[in-house]
Amino acid sequence: MRKIGTMATGALLVGATMMLIVVSGSAGGAPKPKPSPTPTPTSPPPTTPPPAGGFDAERIWSTTNDDWESVVAADPSSNFVYQLTTRIDGASACGTCPVSPIMFRASSDSGVTWGATTHICVCTGHNSWQADPQIAVTNTGVVYAFWMNGYKPGVQFSKSSNRGATWSTPINIRPDGQGAWDDFPHIGISPDGRDIYAAINSGQEYVSYSHDFGATWTTVQASPAGGNFYWFGEGVAVAPNGNVYVAGAQNNSSSSNPGNIFVLRSTNGGATWSSQIVDSTQSAPPCPSAGCSTGFLAAQADIDVDASGKLALLYAKNTANGAPKSLFLRTSTDGTTWSAPISVNTLGDSNFPQIVAGPGSNDFRVAWQDDRNGSTVAYNTYYKRTTDGGSSWSVDVDISNVNSGAPYKSAAGYAFPYGDYFGIDVDSTGRNHVLWSESVSYNGPGGAWYTRG
Repeated sequence: MRKIGTMATGALLVGATMMLIVVSGSAGGAPKPKPSPTPTPTSPPPTTPPPAGGFDAERIWSTTNDDWESVVAADPSSNFVYQLTTRIDGASACGTCPVSPIMFRASSDSGVTWGATTHICVCTGHNSWQADPQIAVTNTGVVYAFWMNGYKPGVQFSKSSNRGATWSTPINIRPDGQGAWDDFPHIGISPDGRDIYAAINSGQEYVSYSHDFGATWTTVQASPAGGNFYWFGEGVAVAPNGNVYVAGAQNNSSSSNPGNIFVLRSTNGGATWSSQIVDSTQSAPPCPSAGCSTGFLAAQADIDVDASGKLALLYAKNTANGAPKSLFLRTSTDGTTWSAPISVNTLGDSNFPQIVAGPGSNDFRVAWQDDRNGSTVAYNTYYKRTTDGGSSWSVDVDISNVNSGAPYKSAAGYAFPYGDYFGIDVDSTGRNHVLWSESVSYNGPGGAWYTRG
């Protein structure tokens, strides 16, 4: 497909809102420390006209750093937008702080320009690694951030009431010692931020929840005991009536056998959970990139809810072992009865589905990455929207719409997705903000790319 524009960079790379604010995804394992950091010049504001679909030309966060999995959140009460990324080659905040630090930046003008990049946490004494950032914003502008300080102590929570200038002392949200490790955090919050839910994979799916703005936490096992699957939750939705939903995929350790798309549901603030299998999937297609396991391209699911309480479940699945995955949507008004699957994309192998509800009812925006232009050289990030709950859709829009500025870029796309999730959010005006990472290969190096529209 046609690409537009070029990136005005001087160096090559070395390496949700409304009734629910949601960020989702899962991580592809612990990153490996890389060489010492370099400065972080960022690309300028867009100077080219928006491409088809109304999105700006994509811009890279840093032209000199190796930025892995990245997320974005828009403030529903202002023009601020916030981003987090895993900087593989980033400088530690101190001598005994984690490597591959989580980095933060903010925009005060809806993503036109961006402030300085800073560490989210000094985290003295945790000299392992950081990864798997997640971010959300309350309707009063308080920013919530989550990340991992290694598999243990695991998932951390911190918040900022001054737009990221300072952050609270991080809290380990799962201090109960359950399981040998934490991974794959993903979050959902009530609009005011009082109720917070963080779904965590530890073989089974656990949920840590807080009902006092993150001051104290309780952890429960949300998935049923037993079985031969890993539970990989990839999305959390908090409905207007307070019910909570976690969506994801069941896979075995190698993703070489069939799996399932699941939804977990709590009607009592996270204390207990029920489970439902909504669809099935076959074994994942082989991964074409060096260093990448089959499980990296396994089925995934995400979930969100609109202002009326309608749930939308977006998921990628295949119907034959090793075949490319297609993208589907199901909707529900009660979280137990689901519509028939609605086709969203059948081109290429659909990966890492992300969904966010817009300001109105039946308004859902989705994004994903697929290889319809060639699996070894041409992944692209796509967007489309429904305003009638999935009955009809806009055309696919390629939002990875710049063909230069990094060694993995070409007219056909980028070489490979960098990480197995990314971020999309909608601000109070209905504008989309999308942040994802691209790379030369599964192992990197790569960079985080942003667009809005």
